[in-house]
Amino acid sequence: MAEIPVDSLSESEAASELKRLAAEIAEHDRRYHTEDAPIITDAEYDALTRRNLAIEQRFPALVLEDSPSLRVGAPPAEGFAKVRHAVPMLSLAKAYTDQDVTDFIERGRRFFDRDKDLDIAFTAEPKIDGLSASLRYEGGVFVQGATRGDGNVGEDITANLRTIADIPKHLKGSGWPDIIEIRGEVYMTYAEFEALKERSAAVGGQDYVNPRNTAAGSLRQKDPSVTASRNLKFFAYAWGYTSEDPAPTQYGSVQKFAEWGFKISPLMVRARSVEELVAHYHLIEARRSSLGYDIDGVVYKVDQLELQRRWGFVTGEPRWAIAHKFPAEQAMTTVLRIDIQVGRTGTLAPVARLAPVTVGGVVVENVTLHNEDYIKGLDSNGQPIRDGYDVRIGDTVVIQRAGDVIPQIVSVVIDKRPPDAVPYEFPHTCPICGSPATREINEKTGKEDSRRRCTGELICPAQAVEGLRHFVSRGAMDIEGLGAENIDLFFNGGLIKTAADIFTLRDRRPAVTKALAERREEQAKQREAASGKTRKNVRGVEERNYEGLDKLFAAIDARREPELDRFIFALGIRHIGETTAAVLARTFSTIEEVIRIGKETAAAADPHTVFPSINGIGDTVIGALRDFFGNERNDDVLEALLAQVHPKPYIVNVSADSVVAGKTIVFTGTLEKMTRPEAKAMAERLGAKVAGSVSAKTDLVVAGPGAGSKLKLATELGIEVIDEDAWLARIGKA
Repeated sequence: MAEIPVDSLSESEAASELKRLAAEIAEHDRRYHTEDAPIITDAEYDALTRRNLAIEQRFPALVLEDSPSLRVGAPPAEGFAKVRHAVPMLSLAKAYTDQDVTDFIERGRRFFDRDKDLDIAFTAEPKIDGLSASLRYEGGVFVQGATRGDGNVGEDITANLRTIADIPKHLKGSGWPDIIEIRGEVYMTYAEFEALKERSAAVGGQDYVNPRNTAAGSLRQKDPSVTASRNLKFFAYAWGYTSEDPAPTQYGSVQKFAEWGFKISPLMVRARSVEELVAHYHLIEARRSSLGYDIDGVVYKVDQLELQRRWGFVTGEPRWAIAHKFPAEQAMTTVLRIDIQVGRTGTLAPVARLAPVTVGGVVVENVTLHNEDYIKGLDSNGQPIRDGYDVRIGDTVVIQRAGDVIPQIVSVVIDKRPPDAVPYEFPHTCPICGSPATREINEKTGKEDSRRRCTGELICPAQAVEGLRHFVSRGAMDIEGLGAENIDLFFNGGLIKTAADIFTLRDRRPAVTKALAERREEQAKQREAASGKTRKNVRGVEERNYEGLDKLFAAIDARREPELDRFIFALGIRHIGETTAAVLARTFSTIEEVIRIGKETAAAADPHTVFPSINGIGDTVIGALRDFFGNERNDDVLEALLAQVHPKPYIVNVSADSVVAGKTIVFTGTLEKMTRPEAKAMAERLGAKVAGSVSAKTDLVVAGPGAGSKLKLATELGIEVIDEDAWLARIGKA
């Protein structure tokens, strides 16, 4: 679907685009920083963030409170204590060409123009491709270590960091500040990565993707002995909070780190011109393959700390630093075939199977073709890529590992195309379940989505696991103890195939117990293989007593009569989020009525003759309901589920005499004592209307920490603003 140029966006289009970009960038941040599993290239990610920033610069009043330009990374993962960084861990601006570096230097010289004789020095050092960590030392003793997280709050991984030999438990020498947070990169060498893969393969363990993801995953182990067995490394290159500067310059400070016992990059130098910086960039690039670990560029920083402070920061990045990224390495190979995989959300994803070729030290045999248009030689805007050439079976193609992680096809060698190569015909039905695979129409642009999706949500095996995970998730049925790990285990073991099977799981207790025991045994074997240690006195898998199983079954039984809106949301119907599910529940009151209107809408030639006009429900949602209830194979699954689950009728108890009845309220910022949906539901029960934006019609704004543009506008309009505690006190919930 084509993107509207930023200069052509209307204010309403810009607002919608900023919401879309915020959600998409947040998802990619989560995959990269929390799951260590990126799915797009660095360049594609940067294009998203640049578009977001360009729209914000044109429409500053529309900047969202959770804008990507105001955050770094992703929220910390569950399972580790949270650590708030005393000084945020920021990302760096990117340079891709020598001209970008020249522009960076010129910006600095213009900024300091009044000091014409000022001699600005810079440092240049390799950009290690690992996981950023912050190490807090008090009195020279290592007391706490954390990941970057979202830049403000990270994960406490102190115990795991203590296992890394490169991280001193006590600082050496003297002269270190009373308190200092040393920052650097945890990474894994190629040699250690290959050794780990061999050990894992020998016991049938997991296949590790690349050193960066493996290092990140190793740091997030709950058992520090597993982290210790991975032989991770650490380079120190910066600092956060400190009671005093280590030295007057960046270079001098990093040299101090070496005196205190840290490993620092031997390739760090000082430079005073663009020519010197770029020359060192190409020197490091030439030595890259011989370093024994991943780097993806060179970082330049203003050397003098006083000048760093004067130049300052902008939108979550220091002005005085920039990362000069390396171009991706390339190779030539042949497309052997094109397979269609069905993702967990139903997207048909084409994959090119290639004649094996080595790119950047990694053997590449598969590469994603993204979608139907990409194969045809078109990007998401309908513009030509690869000079407009499509990809065909038998083609010779040039591939590269973008960001040194994700392989991609950058061109087709058309002169080598076989005479019998024919255009690829993309399937219009799901190769897994046979349901129709459709390309949705965007309501605003009227254009087709570039992705084709299977419409068999409940009956498609490829979507089953993701659907089950969604069904039990917190916003849906919220079944405690039945998280993603257990869903995967029970599904792969044949214990759960549909949502209805969850509610009969108790009937298969012996098999459930055995599955849990075998998983625990397998995990222990893998830890042994990774650590080289052998366990003693291991009990048989059948002897374990899982007391938590009764709690799990009780948690399942407690969800047999869910709220109607939760149940509708849990079904996982495309485009039916929590808000839309609540609208449907309020409108139709019972699940029987929802099913009736859904089936009648699916059967009608014109759905608008059947489906009532409802504020907040547009053609996209109506189309999704038609697809879901028009698929007869969903009927059996839904019938089996409703034999086990009985959703409550939706009843709205509105208080007409509350102090906020009839008022329009806006919640903004972070709420600390309730979730946003809980706050909204509470206000609506008290007869208030909850709006998503501030206007002259707004009566009250409840503002928490981090409130931004909405709070500013409310103040300008003279609207009453209170905090969360005052809100709870006003409605009698304090």
